[in-house]
Amino acid sequence: MRTNFSPRTLSSISHKTRRGFTLIEVMVALAIIAIALASLIKASGSHTRSAAYLKSKTLAHYVALNEIAKVQVEKKWPSIGSKSKSSEMAGSEWFWVSEVNKTQSKNIRNIKLTVYQDEKHTHNLAQVQAFIANPALTGAASPTANNQTGSTNNTDNNTNNTNTSNTSNTNNGRRK
Repeated sequence: MRTNFSPRTLSSISHKTRRGFTLIEVMVALAIIAIALASLIKASGSHTRSAAYLKSKTLAHYVALNEIAKVQVEKKWPSIGSKSKSSEMAGSEWFWVSEVNKTQSKNIRNIKLTVYQDEKHTHNLAQVQAFIANPALTGAASPTANNQTGSTNNTDNNTNNTNTSNTSNTNNGRRK
């Protein structure tokens, strides 16, 4: 048994098989998807680097605050000068430089502590400045008589912006 197809039947069959995307349309769609995915990956990498940098800055700031707290707890009058040391925090070694200077008051010293991520001190991540009163003049019996106060200056090496927070000066328990 033989079936005869008319030209009209053949053209309707060929139209039905042509439904779909051409090779060029598929290639354009794939190119658009590839470009979109590449930009998403780039943005994700940038976000990861920013988060790691902020984590380092935060930990460096904690290192600086801890070293200032050690000076306050020891209740020793810090000698004027500069010293370099390192501390460990969060599984990393942090290098810092402490500079102690005189102030206008002979009973208060200015400590500036700068924290670096590398031993060569090429890139600072945090800088904290504190004013320490002479422990011989402070009353240790009352917590309100504690004259050791601090101020923090966060300095970003790249922008040189300074933010000051948590500043207060006291003299024998009274605010100036």
